[in-house]
Formats: sequence, C-alpha cells, structure tokens
Amino acid sequence: MRQTSFWLVSSVLMLVLKPVWADEQPRYTLEQAIDTALVNNPELGIMQARIDQANAQLGESLASFYPQIKASLSYQHSDNPAQAFAMIIAQRRLSFSGSDFNHPGGVDNYRPQVTASYALFRGGQDYYRQQAAELGVETSELEKAATRNQLLNNVTAAYYGELAAMEAHEVSLHSIAAVQSELKQSKIRFDAGTVLKSDVLSLEVQLAEAKDAQIQAHNAIDLAQSMLKTLLGLSSNENFVINPAQQGNLPAAPAVFDELLNQALSSHPELKAAEKRVAIAEQQLKIAKAAHLPRADAFVSYGSDSKDLAYSTNRDNVTAGVMLEVDVFSGFATQEKIKKTEHELTAAQELARQTRLRIENQLKSAQIKLQDALSRAEVSGVAVTAAEEALRLVDEQRQAGVVTVTRYIEAEVARDKAHTRQITARFDALRAEAELKQATGFWQ
Repeated sequence: MRQTSFWLVSSVLMLVLKPVWADEQPRYTLEQAIDTALVNNPELGIMQARIDQANAQLGESLASFYPQIKASLSYQHSDNPAQAFAMIIAQRRLSFSGSDFNHPGGVDNYRPQVTASYALFRGGQDYYRQQAAELGVETSELEKAATRNQLLNNVTAAYYGELAAMEAHEVSLHSIAAVQSELKQSKIRFDAGTVLKSDVLSLEVQLAEAKDAQIQAHNAIDLAQSMLKTLLGLSSNENFVINPAQQGNLPAAPAVFDELLNQALSSHPELKAAEKRVAIAEQQLKIAKAAHLPRADAFVSYGSDSKDLAYSTNRDNVTAGVMLEVDVFSGFATQEKIKKTEHELTAAQELARQTRLRIENQLKSAQIKLQDALSRAEVSGVAVTAAEEALRLVDEQRQAGVVTVTRYIEAEVARDKAHTRQITARFDALRAEAELKQATGFWQ
C-alpha cells in the first residue's frame, strides 16, 4: 500500500513539474553556464580593462625613446631698453639713424616656434620603465587568468551545489509522500484500535522533520541559483534553469601531493603574477637609483621674430644645443625614494612567498577533500544499498504486524540519511575536483 502511494505521488509531481520545466528555457548545462560566465561576468571585464590599461602604460613608456616636437607662439611687449633692443635685433630691423636706444618706446614681438628635443641619456630610467611596463602587461594577463580560474571554480561549485540541493529536495518530497501515506493508514488503524497513539505521534514528528528538510533543500536551491546568476552576470529577474540531467561522474583519485605541487609551482597564474610583481619592484628600484646619474638632452628650435604675425624667411633663426644636468642635492628626495622602492621590493617578495604558502595550503586542502569525498561516496553507496534492503524488509514486517511503526520510521530515516550522504559525497567530490583544478592552475 505504501509503495503504491509513493509512486502515485511521485507520478503526480512529475506531471505537475514537467510542463513548468518545459516552459523555462534555456536549461543550462555546466559547460553552457561556464561559457556564459566567461562572456558576461563583470569581473573578467574589469581584468581585461586592466590589461588594456597596462598596454597603454607600456605605450606611454615607449614614448621616451622618440623625439618630442612642440609648436608654440609667444608674444612680448616691453619698453625695457635691453629687452626692446634685443627684440628689435631679432626682428632684423636695427637702424642706427634716428634711434634712441635709451628710450626705444614700447616694442611688440611675436615668435612662432617649433622645438624638437631628444633624450640622449637618463641613467637607464627610460629602459627600466619600459621593462616594468612590459612586466605590468604580463602581470595583468596572469591576474585575469587567475580570476578566470576562480570564476570557473565558483561556477562549478554553485552548479553542483544546486544539483545537490535539487536531489536532496527530491528525497525530501519522497519522504514526505511516504510518511503522509503511512500516517493516513495509521490514523485509520488507530481509530480501529489496532495502533497506539504514540505510533501516530511518531509519524507526525517524522512528517514535520521531512517537511523541515524539504524547506531547507528548497532554500538551498534558491541560494545556489542566486549565486549562479551573479557569477553568470545575469540579473535576478532573468529566467535561468540548470539541466537536472547532468549529474557528473565521480572524478578520479588525485595524484600525489608532490606532483600536484610541481604543477602548481610551474604554471599557477597567481604565483606567476606575484613573481612578476617582484620583478616590477626590482625595475622600480633601478629607476630610483638611476636618478643619481647625469641626464643629457639634445634640442633644436626653429622660429622667427617680428613686430606682427607676418612671416618672413629674412627674420627666421635656428637654435640647437645639448644640455647636461645632474642632481647635486635634492633635499634627500632621491635617497628617500630609493628607500621607498626597497621597501616595496621587500613587500612584493613577501607577498610572493605568502602566495606560494597559500597555494600549497589550498592544494593540500583540495587533495584531502577530494580523497575524503571519494571515500565517503564509496561507503555511502554500500550504505544506500543496505538501507534500501533494510527498509524493504521492515516494511514487509510492518505490513504483517510483526514490528511497530517506530521501527519502520527508524528504517526510513536511515534510508533517507543514506541517500543524503550519498548525494553529498558525490557532489562534494565534484566540487573538490574543481577546487583542485584551481589550486594547480590547470583548467581545461
């Protein structure tokens, strides 16, 4: 009787839920969810913008290797004899007849000019800036790869978390249907005087526990789906349903720790990015130390001076030269900047060491979690088989009146717990596999 009611309720639930599922499109597989996250997740867009920013900074550093050309137009008015006399000479209109050099009056001077300059030597600062900028681009790309790995791990964990909650929800619905059927029969028997009141109350307690488990599983589904929508860059009101048919096979046992560690140390993007930041700090220190060296610049300018904006080759002039300068005393600014960059280098080195230790810990933790989940999955499979058989035997004895309803409840609770442990172990193994992939830096 109980089994008939069980399958009847299950069939009704399937008929009710099937049209709802059919209308909700699309049904995302894990691969489709990952593809959507890689396109829509805003964090990846942020990391790409940082890569573009680093490329622009590299282009800015390369500008130092090209000549700088500027055009200018200046205007002066002066009645200062020395300045006015110089402007008259520059304008090629000096005349000794009728000129009062002590009282020249106000003189206007317009000077359009083109100036080109080129840095001959800056103590290697331009070269070091270029190297730091190139390392900055590589660091940004590695940081995006690390963000991608984290995103794939989070999407996988949330996806399998929702699948686990859906299966747990299904188990709770089956449990509710079975307990309700038995409770109905027990009430009839109680009214007939063949069942104790305590048996009816025990079933009511069991029904309340089953409903509580169903509520928790339903909330877990909603939470996992909300997390997935966030990771996929979808708004809360967008339609989104995962594919419940994708269960995922149990992963293989993990490799030995030393082999996993060698993989992580050779290619983990977070570790490589931390090492690049150390190299950037080293270049910044070289830039700071190069400030002690002299700087040499060459320049050439072409322009003309006139009392108005009229241009004439008779008044043009060219100036060229080389300027060499060195900081003799900068108020200890150079020394302090060197100290600052030395501390930044130390911080970058410690951060790289911290990153390595964290990756080693994540790797060990993921390996242990995967091994633990696989072992639990193996044990829970045996437990489910035994619990199903025990429930079948107790149910036959219950129908024959050999055992009490309390024993039946115990057997059903054991069966449901065995199923729950099996579901948890399987999806824990899948999530641990994703975490291990992130820890080693290897995502296909």
